[in-house]
Amino acid sequence: MFLTITTTGTAERPATDLGFLLHKHPDKAQQFSTSYGTAHVLYPEADAQRCTAALLLEVDPVALVRRGRGKGRGGAPDSALGQYVNDRPYAASSLLAVALRSVFASALKGQCAARPELPERALPLRVEVPVLPARGGAELVRKLFRPLGWTVLAEPLPLDETFPEWGESRYVRLVLEGELRLADALRHLYVLLPVLDDAKHYWVAPDEVDKLLRAGEGWLEGHPEQRVIVGRYLARRGSLTRQAMERLELERLAEADGVQVEEIDNAVDEETDTEEKPVPLAVQRREAILTVLRGADAARVLDLGCGQGQLVGALLKEKQFTEIVGVDVSMRALHEARRRLRLDRMSERQSERVRLVQGSLAYTDTRLGGYDAAVLSEVVEHVDPARLPALEYAVFGSARPRTVVVTTPNVEYNVRWESLPAGHVRHADHRFEWTREEFRRWAREVAGRHGYTVTFGPVGPDDPEVGPPTQLAHFRMADGSDGADGSDGVARTKEAAA
Repeated sequence: MFLTITTTGTAERPATDLGFLLHKHPDKAQQFSTSYGTAHVLYPEADAQRCTAALLLEVDPVALVRRGRGKGRGGAPDSALGQYVNDRPYAASSLLAVALRSVFASALKGQCAARPELPERALPLRVEVPVLPARGGAELVRKLFRPLGWTVLAEPLPLDETFPEWGESRYVRLVLEGELRLADALRHLYVLLPVLDDAKHYWVAPDEVDKLLRAGEGWLEGHPEQRVIVGRYLARRGSLTRQAMERLELERLAEADGVQVEEIDNAVDEETDTEEKPVPLAVQRREAILTVLRGADAARVLDLGCGQGQLVGALLKEKQFTEIVGVDVSMRALHEARRRLRLDRMSERQSERVRLVQGSLAYTDTRLGGYDAAVLSEVVEHVDPARLPALEYAVFGSARPRTVVVTTPNVEYNVRWESLPAGHVRHADHRFEWTREEFRRWAREVAGRHGYTVTFGPVGPDDPEVGPPTQLAHFRMADGSDGADGSDGVARTKEAAA
């Protein structure tokens, strides 16, 4: 299997910058062991005007049979001949995608320690794959790559050049040209090579959904061939395909329910908050959360359901919080958060503190383990009641941060909103709104099931009859590992709210 990546440059921006981005020196031919053979990286040409990196994958047929038994076409148990006669050594497939991820891991992530400014630079790129299986033909190749900004040449290869009357094979010679970031180009290839081959030559486990969504971040959610890509990448495994589509299509489903996607902001923006006070309720809510986190001595914080990143921005302003991860199911919200936070303009030191990732709180996620604190700010009320147990386990049972802060509207306070019709919730996407007693009952049951203690506090004016507009619960592990005594955090929260 063979793939080349070519770029051009000038004296000021030499083409050999490609070597920094790939973390492979142009003067060296290198080889790397993979699960199915040996990957070689070499540079057929490398000067300031033009640089080409080539990836050659030598497939070990014995390893392919041993590791691929019963997986994919090459090792199918009902095709004994397929173990000996197949296109694996020659045609780009999921094996080449695995090699890309293994050999160019840092480039895929957009990381370059030596030249940190390079990954964000769009380069004139030419990618060539001499033999690519294309189930769906050259037209599908064009449908997959053109929406991503590529000029596409997909040249069908004949079955046999000696006998042209035999017609075309299912293979094409692929040439892509465009001006893109190298990380984006590699992610496109990582996902779409196995999609076009329409086979995975290894077991497709549930974590493949996360791999797909990470590699597809920023382009897959709006791709016109999204269903084809998701289904083929996940080897048509129904449960995994449904899970991926659910995470990608949450915004579409919300629109179908009559909710404007732009309005779904789990960390409610102060411009849209109903409370019209000199200090907006959204600002008071963020300050109450920050007060609890300061008191818990939290350094590594998860903002679960981060929306457009308002809380993430507030956390970044304080040196105490050394690692901040914003998580949201909505790719559009994450894009807006990046824009608001100006991540592309941050200093390297500042950008190292923050990460935005796509994920659903209805599923356990190993990426969320080991953090000091997690925040669910105006999130639970957006979740269908039937799915609350899944969210509960994902946060309190699986991720298990030392401290968890949950805020949610107090439905009793709704009578104080003059602009809110009686019996209506505050936001069209709220699945429910709890009274103070309902919220406390839920929080105490969650704490009891998972080994936490919980205390409560108001956010906003605490009305003597109906309570505050927002209610806050502060969960701490029962062993007291955060060093607090069970009441200080909420006491300070009350002071901040006042």
